[in-house]
Amino acid sequence: MPRHPHPLRAALRQSLHRAAIAAGLLAGVWVLPQAWAEETAPIDTSTVAEVRQPSTLPAGWQRGAFMEVFVRAYQDSNGDGVGDLKGLTQRLDYLKDLGIKGIWLMPITTSADGDHGYATIDFRAIDPAYGTLEDFDELLRQAHARGIGVIMDYVINHSARQHAMFASALQGPSSPFYDWYVWEKEPATGWDIWGKNPWTVTPQGSYFGTFGKHMPDFNFKNPAVLAYHQSSLRFWLNRGLDGYRLDAVPHLVENSARDWNDQPESRRITGELRTLITAYPQRHVVCEATANPQVYAAPDLCGSAFAFGLERNIVNAAKGDRMAIRYVADYFTTAPQTMATFVANHDIFAGARLWDQLHGNVAQYKLAAASYLLQSGTPFIYYGEEIGMAGIQGLNGDAPLRAPMSWTADKRGAGFTTGQPFRPVSPNAARYNVAAQLADPQSLLSFYKSMLTLRNTLPSLASGSYDAPQVQGRVMAYRRTLGAETTLVVINYGHKPGRIALKSLPSRAVLAPVYPAVARPRARSRVADVRGLATLVVPAQSVRVYILRGGA
Repeated sequence: MPRHPHPLRAALRQSLHRAAIAAGLLAGVWVLPQAWAEETAPIDTSTVAEVRQPSTLPAGWQRGAFMEVFVRAYQDSNGDGVGDLKGLTQRLDYLKDLGIKGIWLMPITTSADGDHGYATIDFRAIDPAYGTLEDFDELLRQAHARGIGVIMDYVINHSARQHAMFASALQGPSSPFYDWYVWEKEPATGWDIWGKNPWTVTPQGSYFGTFGKHMPDFNFKNPAVLAYHQSSLRFWLNRGLDGYRLDAVPHLVENSARDWNDQPESRRITGELRTLITAYPQRHVVCEATANPQVYAAPDLCGSAFAFGLERNIVNAAKGDRMAIRYVADYFTTAPQTMATFVANHDIFAGARLWDQLHGNVAQYKLAAASYLLQSGTPFIYYGEEIGMAGIQGLNGDAPLRAPMSWTADKRGAGFTTGQPFRPVSPNAARYNVAAQLADPQSLLSFYKSMLTLRNTLPSLASGSYDAPQVQGRVMAYRRTLGAETTLVVINYGHKPGRIALKSLPSRAVLAPVYPAVARPRARSRVADVRGLATLVVPAQSVRVYILRGGA
């Protein structure tokens, strides 16, 4: 027979729960009522003061190439089939040898989705599957010792539906966290975000979720929400974190069914967040802003933003599309030099894995890589891209993009784990893996290393201006200049040798080749005429890099 609590006892219990919540808010730690405590841990809402730590990283480290790492899929250290922070730490020497200067960690905080991590449960705790705070601290220490910075994905727009604060908000307006989320008393109509109504009806009203009902949006019109996230950002910065990738910043504030994307309030908040982060020495900020990314790259907003739109044109240029080649050549004539460039990432809307987009065409693959690794901006390589990892077939959504890293040809775990991997390995892991490609000077991995070596040894390629872009047929050329160093990059996307007549060079300038390396550089050098003209014949589907020397 069901047991019913005595009315007085129930009232007392309710009163005690409310008192516990109030006390927790004052103390900065919210303890859930017993009904929810078994499923969700207490949440730290305390104010975190700024504690600046000097950076040990070299100046300008942010202009080097980053590796986007999905920790769950990178390296398993304990055989449970799930990648972890200790595993990533074990692979830092590989990243250093490749030429990586920064790591972007996809969400490593506790999450409700058990996969990509964007449904956050606790903004100040490491997902237990990945390790501990001590493991995180050790990762930072070891990365910094190798001159590698570490930035973290911060999911600021929303939480998981299972977040303790939203669990409380679902109880109604009496909850201290009800106003931390976006609510309407009546079902909202007229809304359409990517073909869906973003409102979810509950007995306590309708709540707003840009990305679905499982991830309710925070209410940034409530100052307490921004203050909480500012403290959470400081929590990690105080531990030595080198910056953030801020997720979905154009969606922080929605004003109406018409004015829901990229509102002035969202831009203001983004600027405040960047100011907070960059108050720490040598920290880096990059934003995911699918709406107006070049605007968000402005110094008073985010300072850097992913160059959405450029990635598809890079892929099409690699296939020989003339209009795409022109787009790639012209992009940085107007775009900020601080744009974050890429050819693929964890989101399927940004494109499938590069291997799948190019159908395994290695020649085109190398052209795509060179297109963004040598251009202006800060390149972000998606883990496994450097070895040609293919996406997993037969999975839905973003899952095909997040296979375990292919370290070896091992059929079961590809060197990622000694146990059963959480997801099948890449279908081309037997051939396209790190171990196999390290031994092959013509491999994709060797090519990526060559491109990153150029970027790391020629300051003009990392931080120089972007000048004189030209396109002739399917051949593109441009110059990068920093101080007295000018580098000329020439890429032929065509299937036949191509010719390009270079203009406006210094009179009698020498074009000394640096890539590919030649045994007798002087024998292969080109010299501009007195008018600053020089004609180059470029082999099919090839990359050529020169240093300009001498000249008037």
